[in-house]
Amino acid sequence: MSVKLTVLLEEMEYQCIQGKTDTEISTLVYDSRKVEQNSAFVCISGAVRDGHEFAADVVRDGASVLFVEKRVEVPLGVTVILVKDTRLALAQASAAFFGHPARELTTIGITGTKGKTTATYMVRSILESSGIQTGLIGTIETIIGDETIASVNTTPESYVVQETFRKMVDAGCQCVVMEVSSQGLMLHRVSGFVFDYGIFTNLEPDHIGPNEHKDLDDYIHCKSLLFRQCRHGIFNADDSHLSRILEGHTCQVETYGFSETADLVATDVKLFDRGGALGVSYHLKGLSEMDVEIDIPGKFSVYNSLTAISICRHFGVEKEKILNALAQVRVRGRVEMVPVSPKFTLMIDYAHNAMSLKSLLGTLKEYHPKRLVCVFGCGGNRSRDRRFEMGEVSSLLADLTIVTSDNPRNEEPEAIIQDIVTGVRRADGEYVTITDRQEAVRYAIEHAQEGDVIVLAGKGHEDYQEIRGKKYHMDERDLVANVVKDGNFIC
Repeated sequence: MSVKLTVLLEEMEYQCIQGKTDTEISTLVYDSRKVEQNSAFVCISGAVRDGHEFAADVVRDGASVLFVEKRVEVPLGVTVILVKDTRLALAQASAAFFGHPARELTTIGITGTKGKTTATYMVRSILESSGIQTGLIGTIETIIGDETIASVNTTPESYVVQETFRKMVDAGCQCVVMEVSSQGLMLHRVSGFVFDYGIFTNLEPDHIGPNEHKDLDDYIHCKSLLFRQCRHGIFNADDSHLSRILEGHTCQVETYGFSETADLVATDVKLFDRGGALGVSYHLKGLSEMDVEIDIPGKFSVYNSLTAISICRHFGVEKEKILNALAQVRVRGRVEMVPVSPKFTLMIDYAHNAMSLKSLLGTLKEYHPKRLVCVFGCGGNRSRDRRFEMGEVSSLLADLTIVTSDNPRNEEPEAIIQDIVTGVRRADGEYVTITDRQEAVRYAIEHAQEGDVIVLAGKGHEDYQEIRGKKYHMDERDLVANVVKDGNFIC
């Protein structure tokens, strides 16, 4: 595949400071290792290395065009395009390189601190059940027709986004629903096109630190950027940060929530427990009216389903199909129920920081379990504060905390466990420590009492354990199955 450089420049602000723009390019790349003859190379200033440092190398390897933010010394025959932001240029060039595939899809972008993953699966489930072939890009995987690809980032680099859109179009997809992270917005990974629908789920302080957002204001600002590049915005009316998310928006606005002022309102919420399976039901009124039931617990499940309904009603999906799809949707590692016994409930969830663990355990306490049992560990080579905080949260909210190993990476599991225990001891919850995660899961199940709710937290969709730079297969569903096979628990 080759394309004229002028095609890539059509919607870009630039200055050609060397060479000519009517040249033909073979590939568009931002990884110096992938350069070939007549490539256009985009010099990205990354957190670790600056792509401008590789200018001479990529030209030697065949690159005939460079996109730069600052001047570089290369032979006169090389075309050099100066732009203000090479990440934005990469997004715009990628969209053009793949023939603007977003224009051939209905694009849905979901942003927020929590709920993005579950909401994307709910939307896809509803649309697919209505005959609308829908691709998905998210934290767990990318889905293109029958193909699934494990994800590296919640929102991939802009080139990958556009390449994926093109594959979706070629596979017959009419729509794409994707998670849009604040990092993705900040780094222009979803620039170069306009979303048909942008959705805001909620916002809590998160992703603030040296390698992410400098402060809460920056985090909020980056989230708000989605609503300056979408046609129709759908918002959680109950979120305290909504007014700031709406600053500078250019889209039509629609809201959902528990607030009577929302366009879609959830009322008469009821929690239910059906012998090992927890769920929630509610009545929806406003722009649409129906009784909704979901086999996923908690208030956050109401919000996730409201997100999905708010989007899918714009596609004219019949109420019955919406309700059936919501009743059946399951998301790997997101409050994922694992059937073991009707006498107690066991679930797997990705909660891997204090905020998400507090939300999850607080939700489950509303079901008044006999005991709430939390099994978790913390990752190595990460903030020790997270360990103290998660330990304290679990000790405060769970009746029994089983501290175990997660991804120890290059640390000793026992050292991480001791940090967690320091946090656990800040409250008065009972706890045990079992380093081997298989044995920790076994202990939880074999000591389960009727009416218990057991949470395996932290791993979620992950199917590996990272130790000393190597990933070993470890799927918690297998760990549970191994215990069930032995049958030493109440049935």
